[in-house]
Amino acid sequence: MFGDHFYHATMRKSVAVFGTLFNDLKVVRKKAGGGVLNQVRVPLAYGPKEKFLARLDQSTQSDASVAIKLPRMAFDITSLSLDTTAKLNRRNQIAEDNISDVTKRKVIKHYTAYDIGMSLYIMAKNQDDGLQIMEQILPYFQPEYSVTIKPVDNFDHKQDVQVILNDVGIEDNYEGDFTERRVLTYTLNFTMKMKFYGPTGDSSLIREVKLDFKEKDNPTRKFEDMDFTIDPTSAKESDSHTVVTTITEGG
Repeated sequence: MFGDHFYHATMRKSVAVFGTLFNDLKVVRKKAGGGVLNQVRVPLAYGPKEKFLARLDQSTQSDASVAIKLPRMAFDITSLSLDTTAKLNRRNQIAEDNISDVTKRKVIKHYTAYDIGMSLYIMAKNQDDGLQIMEQILPYFQPEYSVTIKPVDNFDHKQDVQVILNDVGIEDNYEGDFTERRVLTYTLNFTMKMKFYGPTGDSSLIREVKLDFKEKDNPTRKFEDMDFTIDPTSAKESDSHTVVTTITEGG
């Protein structure tokens, strides 16, 4: 119905961009005297927090060597909705020079804006670890942080993506006996301003114009053709070229 197959992996790129923002956070533990005891890089994975909390609920006696380690972070997609505040003109299109054929331009005629809901989960077994991670994130969102990406392969077009921090929630799951592990969970809800792009194609450039017109003071005198032609016809806008005008007078 809509044409040939195309796929720009927009959602996959959104996940990669979002994860890159938080994939290098660290927790530093200090001695009583203030010296650094150790530094831990916080692992980050894609998936719902329930997946990781379920692993924490598994037996930690005979298989304690494979118990999940804290702190760690996870994130997942929570929603997808049309961005009605960024309604785009349907006639807008993205156009770039076609390196392989100077008589044409590469174009994307259809694109639309969407809000992608993302949630980041910080899981820690003590308050200080969780607060360290939080404090390395919050100052950058006021409430948005922008990154620049190339959303379509083989196009130089760049898009600024806003990542907006909506709210922060804190949850303490420590309600059982002394055999259960304590898990502090911080949930940060974000909105990513993304665009979904349609298929790419080629559009021919206008390289010759023909006009028919009459002389103002003598309506009976008609000029049948008036040509504007680029010489050479293969020249690009930045190349050296001339515009040749030819007027043919009619009877």
